[in-house]
Amino acid sequence: MAKTNGYCVLGVDPGLNITGYGAVRFGVSGSNIVEAGTIRTSDKAPLARRIAQIHADLVELLAELQPDAVAVETLYAHYRHPRTSILMAHARGAILLAAQQAGVAIHSLPATKVKKSLTGNGHASKRQMQRAIQSLCRLETPPEPPDVADALAIALCAGKLLRHG
Repeated sequence: MAKTNGYCVLGVDPGLNITGYGAVRFGVSGSNIVEAGTIRTSDKAPLARRIAQIHADLVELLAELQPDAVAVETLYAHYRHPRTSILMAHARGAILLAAQQAGVAIHSLPATKVKKSLTGNGHASKRQMQRAIQSLCRLETPPEPPDVADALAIALCAGKLLRHG
């Protein structure tokens, strides 16, 4: 995976309303953010249109950024909020399809592993993750919305794993 000029990982935090993404380039002198942002869908649009939009926007991002790998949060379910995991699964499916069609390596990471690798706490809050990313990436302010910080965290965690085999 490690090329002489480094490698790029696109981290994606799947969500039906807001999907966060963050591309990080890893090289011999460390890592730096290439681009980060969100894909937003309208909660008024039909489900199929929202999924299609996430897919189309990600296809565009993959063509533009040409990452070496895509890292996506593993699906999880909470017994109090089963609908959340179902909605997240729709977005995650669109993301996985776009990455597969682009021929990019796909890595799935549990949220607890990502949080633990960056904060030491597998159950860190959104705010703790934002602060960790702000500190690690030497940003003036925490990334907003939290979905962007989560996506960058996923990319950073995957990048570390890929570097160390």
